Amino acid sequence: MMKEQRRVVITGIGTINPIGNDIEEYFRNLENGVSGGAPITHFDATNFKSRIACEVKNYDWTKYFDRKEVRKYDLYAQYALIAATQAVEDAKIDVETENLERVGVVWSSGVGGMQTFYEEVMGWAEGDGIPRFSPFFVPKMIADLAAGHISIKYGFMGPNYSVVSACASSNHAMIDALNLVRWGKADIIVTGGSEAPIIVPSVGGFSSMQALSTRNDDPQHASRPFDADRDGFVIAEGSGALIFEEYEHAKARGAKIYCEVAGGGMSADAHHMTAPDPEGRGAIASMRNALDDAGLSIEDVDYLNAHGTSTPLGDKAEIKAVQKLFGDHAYKMNISSTKSMTGHLLGATAAVEALACVMAITKGIVPPTINVEKIDPEIDDKLNLTIGKAQKRDVKVAVSNTFGFGGHNSTIVLRKL
Repeated sequence: MMKEQRRVVITGIGTINPIGNDIEEYFRNLENGVSGGAPITHFDATNFKSRIACEVKNYDWTKYFDRKEVRKYDLYAQYALIAATQAVEDAKIDVETENLERVGVVWSSGVGGMQTFYEEVMGWAEGDGIPRFSPFFVPKMIADLAAGHISIKYGFMGPNYSVVSACASSNHAMIDALNLVRWGKADIIVTGGSEAPIIVPSVGGFSSMQALSTRNDDPQHASRPFDADRDGFVIAEGSGALIFEEYEHAKARGAKIYCEVAGGGMSADAHHMTAPDPEGRGAIASMRNALDDAGLSIEDVDYLNAHGTSTPLGDKAEIKAVQKLFGDHAYKMNISSTKSMTGHLLGATAAVEALACVMAITKGIVPPTINVEKIDPEIDDKLNLTIGKAQKRDVKVAVSNTFGFGGHNSTIVLRKL
């Protein structure tokens, strides 16, 4: 006989991303519709088709790490540690009294330490043929080490691993975290994702696919989901972290509770390695599975944080899926794409967008979709896409979609307690 599933809540949050180096700044800029778009500064992008990105602003690693320590961390791991530290401190987890074998980390990154890989290989290629690779090369590069570093910092000895499913990664990580706590495998899971892809190979590779916006003369308005003139996504970096905790455990230690993690859904398009199913069949299945898992109906949803990357194919397919699944209710709920402000953080994007849903639930404020000047004629303009300005609403249930190359779809559902 199966045990009754345990309830899971969010008790801590943290972030460093293009529009906020902590939660307070992020929520303020989300509400105010601030764009993180700007010219690339991480490298000389003069000869690239796309020369814009959403970079973390005013980043100074010396505020977080000493020189000896930072040598061990690729930038994606630095971002992970910063966001996770904020979340652990926000949750007030006491490592002296907590059973650390019941605290785990399920993290995600789409590409891991790609900058480290690039630098080491270029060093070899430009050298004298003698292999002089750093002993930190492999541990800095691999995508699972962020989870390892977080556990090492705090002594968390519970389940520990990383999830990689392109841009769906951190929703998949959060769904795994939800289930581990539900099933009694852990009491607390640090979950989320981090990415640092604003580097020569990533920008060059995505540009060659014509996936990135080339609105180089107007980077603040380049990420424009649902707009008729959108021309691709704006690549971004950063991290989002959330503490998933068993409800009774959280109550017993007097933890602050933001909201409940109600359910998650997953599916595959089984269609194409980069393009979405044009009819949105996989997206429909992911959203339906998530609501079924949460025990909710389509009429319960107040806000949907769309994947909304600002790509010509992706936005249309997602909205078509939303309308097919939600029917008339699609016109009664708020929809927005916060990528219009943050850009696309690839494997970290779902975690940062889950935080936007936390804001909607806890503050009663739906973040806007900015930069929409003329809605794509193939997207129904009667939908409430929360264009231009944040809207006040009592959000009891929020749904967040993320879809990745390979046809990976993942959806998470958050609910007000």
